[in-house]
Amino acid sequence: MRSESSGPEKTVDGYISSAPKQFQSALKDLRRAIKAAAPEVEETIRYQIPSYKQRGYLVFFAGFKNHCSFIVPGKIVMKKFKQELKPYDISGATIHFTEENPLPSSLVKKIVKARIEENEETFRKKQRAKSKA
Repeated sequence: MRSESSGPEKTVDGYISSAPKQFQSALKDLRRAIKAAAPEVEETIRYQIPSYKQRGYLVFFAGFKNHCSFIVPGKIVMKKFKQELKPYDISGATIHFTEENPLPSSLVKKIVKARIEENEETFRKKQRAKSKA
C-alpha cells in the first residue's frame, strides 16, 4: 500500500499495517499460508507489493479499498485450480477476494506448492540446457 506522506512501503509488515483495516487480518493469514507452504521463500516488496521468491517469483499479494488480490504468475497453476477458484473473481493471473469470501489457507498452500514445483521444473530445464552447452 502507498502512504501519501511516506511513499511506498519497504517491508511486508509495513505494507500490511498500511492496508485497509478490514483486510489486514486476511493479508496476515495469506502471508502465514505462503510461508507455511514455502518455508525457504524470500519475502520482498516488488512492484510496491509483497512478493515471494523461490527459484523465481512464486506469488504476490495486494490489498485495496474493496478487495484483496493474490497474484499467481503461471497459467498452468491457475488452470490446475480452476474448479477451486470458481467462487472468486479471476482476472488473468490475479485472484480477487474479499473479507466476506476469503481464500482458504489450504488452497493458498496448494497453489504455492504448485508454483514451487513449476519454478523447480523451470530451473531444472535451464540447468540441463546449460550443461548441454
